[in-house]
Amino acid sequence: MEKRFVFVVFSLAIGVVQSVNAEVPAIFVLGDSTSDVGTNNYLLQSTIKANFPHHGVDFPFAIPTGRFSNGFNTADYLAKLFGFKKSPPPFFSQNVKFSIKIRKFRGINFSSAGSGLLGSTGQTTPLQKNVVTMGEQLLQFSTVHNDLLAFKGPLETEKFLSKSLFFISIGSNDIMNNYYSSNPIPKEYFIPKLGLNLISLGARKFGIVSVPALGCCPSQRIYQTNGECLEELNNQARAFFSTMKLLLGNLRLEYKDIKYSLGNTVDMTLNVIDNALAFNFKYVKTACCGSGTLNAQGSCTPISDLCSNRNEYLFWDSFHPTQTASKLAAFTLYGGELRFVSPINFSQLPDA
Repeated sequence: MEKRFVFVVFSLAIGVVQSVNAEVPAIFVLGDSTSDVGTNNYLLQSTIKANFPHHGVDFPFAIPTGRFSNGFNTADYLAKLFGFKKSPPPFFSQNVKFSIKIRKFRGINFSSAGSGLLGSTGQTTPLQKNVVTMGEQLLQFSTVHNDLLAFKGPLETEKFLSKSLFFISIGSNDIMNNYYSSNPIPKEYFIPKLGLNLISLGARKFGIVSVPALGCCPSQRIYQTNGECLEELNNQARAFFSTMKLLLGNLRLEYKDIKYSLGNTVDMTLNVIDNALAFNFKYVKTACCGSGTLNAQGSCTPISDLCSNRNEYLFWDSFHPTQTASKLAAFTLYGGELRFVSPINFSQLPDA
């Protein structure tokens, strides 16, 4: 993921985006805050929201949309690379039946900040709707599938979905919550359970953004000597990737019509940190928006300290990447080499 490689990918993307656009009728995004574009805005009781400044300071018209970013996130940039203006809108914001009826349906983003593969992740109490879990996101997709069947019929629906892309970015919250639990489950048992939940999606063509180097987030560095990464969390992220790689490989042998692309975001993140200047990043340990040590002891709020040179920061807040970092990640997933995305990259999914 060298700098010159990113520029080559960018040029390639501009050249092929029109042809790819014709092959991808819709994009469906499932996940957590790394791909949420405003789902939690509709959860009145949720405490996990980003629909206020400084979030969105670099989004068009400086609108805080609910993205945990100063602007667009990785889901947006992936969608752009496939010919869309940005990520599809949240499930709660759409009249799906009407969009399908007038043939303007181009997909949905189901992602919910704070959610995980486990039903308990992100929920404060059974009575408080804090997040939309992965299980609930899949139920939402099933309602969309029923609407497609009602208006398109089974044959056209099957064709439509077989050409659509499913992007998944989830698992970080599960790992973090388990690691800091008073009674954690050993990762040898915990990680495989996460993977088995994920492959139950059953999409034909999907791109998975694996768990990044969690231990290098500013929120974890503040507890380490000299602000270094928390390696145990990084090791758990590596274990998640390895488990997913094995399970997906077995899945491909069993179901010949399923195609996938798996992003190794641990290596992607560490490569940027180790070669920060080559990617024009000056700050890879400190959050752009926050407070205290490394600007990571508080969440990003309207009264937080805000950096002015946001393009030079890897992290927007104590957990999430900046718009610049999200764009870099999307281009790498889209056109990256096997070291970062395998067995094919995201750009190859439509023709797979």
